[in-house]
This record gives sequence, structure tokens and C-alpha cells, in this order.
Amino acid sequence: MSDPLRPRASLRTAVVWDVLKDALERRVKAAGRDALDVLDTGGGSGNFAVPVARLGHRVTVVDPSPNALFALERRAAEAGVADRVSAVQGDAHGLFDVVERGGYDAVLCHGVLEYVDDPAEGLRNAVDALRPAGTLSLLAAGLGGAVLARALAGHFTEARQALTDPAGRWGEGDPMPRRFTADQLTELIAATGLEVGAVHGVRVFADLVPGVLVDTEPGAMDALLKLEAAAAEQPAFHSVATQLHVLAERD
Repeated sequence: MSDPLRPRASLRTAVVWDVLKDALERRVKAAGRDALDVLDTGGGSGNFAVPVARLGHRVTVVDPSPNALFALERRAAEAGVADRVSAVQGDAHGLFDVVERGGYDAVLCHGVLEYVDDPAEGLRNAVDALRPAGTLSLLAAGLGGAVLARALAGHFTEARQALTDPAGRWGEGDPMPRRFTADQLTELIAATGLEVGAVHGVRVFADLVPGVLVDTEPGAMDALLKLEAAAAEQPAFHSVATQLHVLAERD
């Protein structure tokens, strides 16, 4: 399995999935167990939880939306992994009301920090769910990608607003409550005591390329996926990525 959501949606997930899959393989070897206990906070309908369960791991998904959890259970059943996926209603703030503290080999915190009232607290809870030698996968909205997108759309005032706004928002109509720079995310992680292993820019080009080009030009999809993978590790592209992915570990 190369990535969880080929072909079209893989442009949004391929880089994260490749990094996450490799990290889980390393954790399996370090733990000496074939199956890990994985927590997916804000995991919604299972975009990552179900592929992780397909690898043989046990995944607990915590999400505040009953509809998303219902979709997760249906997707898990269709994939034949219902016995390895648990759906729990809850949020990052009250995480330990519904899951065990220090009970997981890996924690996915994807698309959570943008929406919580206190990102530092939300991240601390995610980290506190890790076992002594655990792996954190953090994915959050990137500031630079939003600035670039607004500017290329001709909304220059909104682009400048996002660039200067403390939360990285381009205006009252912005659906994203908060965005981050790579430095902000690594500083938040460092404050929890985890060691940052890698930072990747996600959707550096995918959101800027016309969909009709990707869908109709022969070979364009694979070429764009390879370009995204090549650019993801380059720090120069972190500042223009739509999302930022940080992998960290507890030593």
C-alpha cells in the first residue's frame, strides 16, 4: 500500500502517510511488537485511522462529531478492520476523560491545534497520552500557504492581513481559526519535552495547481506527487506549504 487515498486525494495526504508509515515501522521494531496502540485525536472519519489499522495496529479515534465517528465505523467495517478501530466521542481538552494517559505507542494530532482554545494545552494532552518511548505525528495549517494562496487569487489585502495577524487569519470570513509557522510548531513541541525528528511541508504545490491539469494531463498526478515528496523536506518550502507536518519522539 503506497498511500491511503490514491489517486486524487493522495495529493493532500501522500507526504504525511509516507512519513507516518515509516515512523510506525520504526516503532514496531523498537517495541518488539507487531501491533501498536495508536491514538488519533480529531481523527474524524478515519482518513488515517483506517489505513493505520490496515497495517495491523489498534487505533482509538477521539473526535467530537458523532457523524464523523459514524462514518469512521462504516469505513472501518468496509475495510475489514472494525475489530481494530475504536470510536470515542471527545475532544483534546478533555482527552483523559475518555482515554488512558500514557497508554499509546503513537499519537496522531492532525488538524487539532488550529481549532482548540489553547494549542499548548491541546498538544500537552496529546503528548501525555504517549508511552515513555512514543511517537507524535502533528499536522497543522501553515501560515505561508494561506498568504500565498490569497495573493495568487488577487486578494492582496487579505494576504497581508494573514501575514500580520497573530492567528494567521486573513479576515472575518476565514474559516480557519489559527495557522502556524514551522518555528511555532517546533517550539510548542520542544516545550513538551519531545525531540523533533523531522518537519515536512505538505501541499506545497497541490493546492496551487489547477485540478483540470492534474486530472487530464497524462502522468501529471505521479509527477506532482514526486515533486511534493521532493520539496517536503526542504526548509525553503516550509514557509509556503498549506500544511506543516512535524514528527517527534519521546526519548
